[in-house]
Amino acid sequence: MKASFTAKEFRQLLELVHLGMWTVTGYQGEDTPAARRYFDFDQRLLEMATAMGCADLVEKNPDGSLQPSAKLSEDERLREIQNEFQNDVFWHELVTRLADRDLAGEQAKRVIETPGVEPPPSSDEQLKKIEDRYWAEFEKNDLANILLLRGGKG
Repeated sequence: MKASFTAKEFRQLLELVHLGMWTVTGYQGEDTPAARRYFDFDQRLLEMATAMGCADLVEKNPDGSLQPSAKLSEDERLREIQNEFQNDVFWHELVTRLADRDLAGEQAKRVIETPGVEPPPSSDEQLKKIEDRYWAEFEKNDLANILLLRGGKG
């Protein structure tokens, strides 16, 4: 298969690849199976940058490998996408984990209050209601009402 790109399209492709590699390597680094899976393809595209009129988006490392230049990696539009992604992940993880914790607590409380009676199986509907309460709270107050208790001492 052959594909042809204008310089503008190839620039956009490099932006997408950069965002993808940033996602894959962001917290775990470059020495993971996922990062290794995409490294050769990333390098191949970066090598094509000069011929595609995008040499300013790539720089060479001392070991000979290529990486996005500061012009690409610090691009304000890409930084905004990364920041929005991180913010979304934070809120979704927070809501999901708090809801899971609360549902488990409700089920444990039910076991204690009604010995011998098994709690109902985890219900997606119950979990959704708990998550919706957290979403409403966080959308209204952000983190203002969050209190962390350390060993019950606050």
